Amino acid sequence: MSMPATSSISAPLGIGAYLTCLLGILWRESLRFLHQRERFVSALVRPLVWLFIFAAGFRQVLGISIVPPYETYILYEVYITPGLIAMIQLFNGMQSSLSMVYDREMGNMRTLLVSPLPRWFLLLCKLLAGMLVSLLQVFAFLLIAWFWDITPPPIGYLTVIPALMLSGLMLGALGMLISSAIRQLESFAGVMNFVIFPMFFASSALYPLWRVQEGSPMLYYVCQLNPFTHAVELIRFALYDKVNWLSLAVVAVCTAVFTLGAVMAYDPGRGFARRMPAGGET
Repeated sequence: MSMPATSSISAPLGIGAYLTCLLGILWRESLRFLHQRERFVSALVRPLVWLFIFAAGFRQVLGISIVPPYETYILYEVYITPGLIAMIQLFNGMQSSLSMVYDREMGNMRTLLVSPLPRWFLLLCKLLAGMLVSLLQVFAFLLIAWFWDITPPPIGYLTVIPALMLSGLMLGALGMLISSAIRQLESFAGVMNFVIFPMFFASSALYPLWRVQEGSPMLYYVCQLNPFTHAVELIRFALYDKVNWLSLAVVAVCTAVFTLGAVMAYDPGRGFARRMPAGGET
């Protein structure tokens, strides 16, 4: 009597498998962050240089008038703090994507991408891990800024968390989308500079948009179209327990678009997966 043939279709994965994958990726990124102390220090050095040196020099030149969400005149270092927070997240998103390029060359990412879990879920786990790391860096910066007498309302430290999570996901998804097109680790540094510095300087991170409009109307419209500008404004308003609805909508839409683009770029039928050797698939 013949035995029934065993089905070749694998059973669907349960919630436990997804949770294990999520915790594993979060744990791996946390260990990497703890072991790479120079990454944490470098993430704080850049904004602190702007805060302690450039702000001191520009304080008298770039006085800030009363603009939302501020209800009184503010010092220049108070104004640029949200922009420096967004800069931390921007650099973290690009560095997280750089680690993906490195893992892809070393083979770790190949193992991850051929796992039975959906690829979109793996990429979302990577995004969440990078976003949580950026939160640690941001609050370490805010702690140092507090000693520099930059003190938003106490409630602002809580209301800014959702804004930081959304902006961190957007910038991380942008970096992931860029990393999908990079084949060699050496090429990523140039691409990072091509993306980071134009996004940072063509935004409201260092100066209000009304001043930009007075100097160059064309640059003003470029800043308005820059998603990094809206990430900065979202953080700025959230620090003072307010919501910039336009910036919230722009950041949310850009997060969805960049994430969808990254998922499609890492799809087995296109992007990196198509360039994998035959031995890399199961």
